[in-house]
Order: sequence, then structure tokens, then C-alpha cells
Amino acid sequence: MRLSDFDFHLPQELIAQAPAPHRSASRLLHLDGVTGAVEDLWFRDLPRLVRPGDLLVFNDTRVIKARLRGRKKSGGQVEVLVERVLGTHEALAQVRASKSPREGDALLLRGGITVTVMGREGPFFRLRFDEEPDVFTLLERHGEVPLPPYIKHAPGVEDERRYQTVYARTPGAVAAPTAGLHFDEETLSRLGEAGAETAFVTLHVGAGTFQPVREEDLSRHVMHSEWYRIPEETVAAVGRARARGGRVLAVGTTTLRALEAAAADGNLRPVTDETNLFILPGYRFRVVERLLTNFHLPKSTLLMLVSAFGGIEHIRRAYAHAIERRYRFFSYGDAMLIERQQS
Repeated sequence: MRLSDFDFHLPQELIAQAPAPHRSASRLLHLDGVTGAVEDLWFRDLPRLVRPGDLLVFNDTRVIKARLRGRKKSGGQVEVLVERVLGTHEALAQVRASKSPREGDALLLRGGITVTVMGREGPFFRLRFDEEPDVFTLLERHGEVPLPPYIKHAPGVEDERRYQTVYARTPGAVAAPTAGLHFDEETLSRLGEAGAETAFVTLHVGAGTFQPVREEDLSRHVMHSEWYRIPEETVAAVGRARARGGRVLAVGTTTLRALEAAAADGNLRPVTDETNLFILPGYRFRVVERLLTNFHLPKSTLLMLVSAFGGIEHIRRAYAHAIERRYRFFSYGDAMLIERQQS
């Protein structure tokens, strides 16, 4: 497949710059991946689209305040975006500066934080945080919410609340699993009343999710790697849903990738690992039958994933419909429920 197969024109004004007034106030486009039919709904309609015995699987990762600003000892401005916390005092990060730092250089960041560059690992720098306490605590105190590059305002207090799911509990993501941002406690309660079961995985979304695909020939593209965990109780919940004829609904592409990566040999198993699973049309899904997701960037790996799930032509028509009906796109935008196309 070619990168150009996944391009489309998106009016800039449809890129959501702020969330809906209330989490569940977003719109919801329902796509039947078998017939291609679409239905315009509201997110609050989701509980009536589940059946008793269905299973919803959520990604419980928690977004950390991963962006730090400061300067090099030479005086030049620097921006650090933590990609992954490696331990109590170490992290991998992107570093933006007029001149790339070298091994041994010190970065003086806001909050009086001194960071020492230990070397490079691919596109990232390995950094040592010299101050106490641990990296997570320093980020929480002095970092900024790492809003995506297409959101143009500086992060504020409201972003700290809304760029985080209500069920987030495992810190480590530098981008939100955005399909989950639509859920509030009332919606979760109504899903339970409808007879749906819930389960959780953890996948720490990396900054690589916003990196453009640079290869026109997609067979040459290599996905960034992300840490994930599938607990035993989630494997058991999937087994129970299967036994009672329920459907597995992945809340977000990150949840889907985690489940499918853990079932690569055909059987879902508990696992803690890394995944760089790249899903393109033609992929055979083993676990997930329904996908709740937001609307994605042109030429992105996420658009390729939903095209594999719902059918490339069905997704093209659904996105054209969404643009015509003025749906809001990307992280703070509206949602889409996709029923998987037949294999």
C-alpha cells in the first residue's frame, strides 16, 4: 500500500482546539463495516449500542506532564519532551534546541532541574535527572501537559483535567488515549446498567504517535515501540465475553493494538512487553470486533488502522460524511464507533 492512499483534505477549522463542554457531549458517527452504512448520533447514545454480555476494554494509562522548558549552559533555549521514564532518575526524551546537545552536556530546566545528557538512543536522548525526588514527581511539579502539535493554545488548568481519562491510573503516557476522553462516570454507569462488562489494559502512548510517516511505500515504515501490559483478569474477561456470545469493544486504537499484539499467535495471553505492531488493510483481527475511536490525521498510521478495521472504502466515505456534517477532528474532537468489516 502507498502513503498517498490515506490522504484526504481536512478543513483547518474542523481541527478541535478545545474539548466539548462536557465529556459525553461529543457527537458519535456509527459505521457498519459490513455494509458501509453510517448513522449520526451523540456520544451519550453509546450505552444503547451495547448488548448484555458485551465487553468494553479501556486503556488505563495516565498522561504525564512530559514537556519541560529551559536552557543549555551556553544560554540557548531548549525544550524537552519525555518519551519514556526509565527509572527513578532517568528518561528517554526528545530535545529541541538550536544545536543538539552532546553527551555530558547539562540542561537547566524550569523549577531548578538540572538534567545531564547521557547519550543518544535512536531519535531520543537518554537523560539523567540530577535532583530528588523521582522523575515522575519532578514532571508533575514542573512539567506541562504535552498537548498535540495541532492544538495551538498553551496548556492550562482545564487541559490538565480534560486531556486525561476519568479512569487513568498508570502514569507513563505522553499523549492521551483520546477515545477514552469522552467517558464520564454517568456514561460508565449506564454501560454497566446495559449489561456490559469492562476490563483494562495499559499501553503508554509515545510521542511517536504524532510523527509523520515518511515512506511512500508503507512496507518500509517501522512503527515506534510502546510499552504495554495485558493483565490476567482482562484475558479472563475476554474469555467470558466469548463464551456468552458477547462482543469485544476496544476503546481506542491503543487498546486494540495492545490486545491484538498480545494475541499475535492466535491466543490472547497475559503479557508485559513492547509492541510496534503496524496494522494495515489486510490484517486479520483476532480479538476485537468493535472499535471506538476519534477521527485521525491524513496519512497517519491510525487512519491506516481504522481503514483495516472498517474497510478502506467505507472509512473514506465515512470521513467524507464527517467532513460534510462538520464533525470535529483529532484529540479533542468527536468519536466514531466502527463495526469490524467481515474478513
